[in-house]
Amino acid sequence: EFQEVIRHSYLSGYKSLALVAVTGLIMGLVLTIQSRPTLAEFGAESWLPAMVAVSIVREIGPVITALIFAGKVGSGIGAELASMKVTEQIDAMEVSGINPFKYIVVTRILSATLMLPVLVIAADAIAMYGAYIGVNIKGDVTFHLFFIKVFEKLYFSDVFPAFIKTFFFGFAVALIGCYKGYNSNKGTEGVGRSANSAVVYASLMVFIIDMIAVQIT
Repeated sequence: EFQEVIRHSYLSGYKSLALVAVTGLIMGLVLTIQSRPTLAEFGAESWLPAMVAVSIVREIGPVITALIFAGKVGSGIGAELASMKVTEQIDAMEVSGINPFKYIVVTRILSATLMLPVLVIAADAIAMYGAYIGVNIKGDVTFHLFFIKVFEKLYFSDVFPAFIKTFFFGFAVALIGCYKGYNSNKGTEGVGRSANSAVVYASLMVFIIDMIAVQIT
């Protein structure tokens, strides 16, 4: 269902971009401000751009963005599918000859799996800009010099594994949201419980996948 995949990609990707951008900016800014005093004690302030960049790209960017995604998209999927289950829309699809699993579940999982890596790239880029602002609060570093320092210590082996695991994050968030919504209890109480448990289990799964990815890479 290509049109449904595009629609859900717009909803889960573009609609989440503003939230992810603000989070990324604050993430880069706060990490830089917090790290500066420690590095200053050792006279290693020149390492600040590289340290923040590696921290954001390898761990903080993907994980925090995935958690934001789980909170916004995962809960939305859980609540939406639970509501469809309660109002018997899924049963109506089966009666009318439409495969609800293919139309409802597959499209949401596919769009989330494709959109989260894009959001992580955007969050990382904006977090870098936040780090640049943070460095210049108590210093004077040009934009060009800042990114030279960043890319001196940022290798392909840092970027690629971090990028690959975001696909698994997106898949897990959407899969758990769909499962919780699809298997919701009857009644309006079941909708709230499905949305809540979708966020909790999706967030937990993000940490588990991240731990496995770190062990492998």
